[in-house]
Amino acid sequence: MNGTAHNHAKLGDIAKTVIMPGDPLRAKFIAETYLENPVCFNTVRNMFGYTGTYKGKKVSVMGSGMGMPSMGIYSYELFHMYDVDHIIRIGSAGALSEQVNLRDIVIAMGASTDSNYASQYQLGGTFAPIADYSLLRAAVDTAEKLEITPKVGNIFTSDVFYNDNSEFNKGLAKMNILAVEMETAALYMNAARAGKKALGILTISDHLLRGEALSAEERQTGFRKMMEVALETVCMIAE
Repeated sequence: MNGTAHNHAKLGDIAKTVIMPGDPLRAKFIAETYLENPVCFNTVRNMFGYTGTYKGKKVSVMGSGMGMPSMGIYSYELFHMYDVDHIIRIGSAGALSEQVNLRDIVIAMGASTDSNYASQYQLGGTFAPIADYSLLRAAVDTAEKLEITPKVGNIFTSDVFYNDNSEFNKGLAKMNILAVEMETAALYMNAARAGKKALGILTISDHLLRGEALSAEERQTGFRKMMEVALETVCMIAE
């Protein structure tokens, strides 16, 4: 295979395990900061992708873009066209729970959503997108070894960033939703359909009910912990 309309990598250029931040520049940062001998395999639409090694384990990192449609495209192609087995999403999220604070790491056991994404499967019911348990368990164990206590539970993947309903987040909080983001549910559905494995690891960048937010500098420092949890988890699962 000589690539797709969105990814010019050839089959074999991408590792079995891919870490996917939303921001392609964050993918570039991870590759240049953490990977040994990173090689860029994609620059189409500036959605940078790199493959290298981390502690001797082959791993790729690639941006997903913002929102379920973008994640849906890139993760679909990775699973179905590049023979990727595991995708770990890393990204920011807005907290809704009083049990979650700025800088906390949230691991998404499930990803509720307001998206119509699942309608394509014609299931005739409500599908519950969930993480792969083996990845979730490995990430929790890894975080604890790094002396990080993650929050594990249900998150909400929204199709809307600026919601016109001012009460929307309060309703989610009542249902014990830990945080809101915009990509994980699509990743979990694509993984389920492909028979592959996926996990979302998130850093709380703001608290939507308290009106709190990290500065740009604080985000950079806090996000490193999330990156390291993902990379160390790769060491437990990569070829």
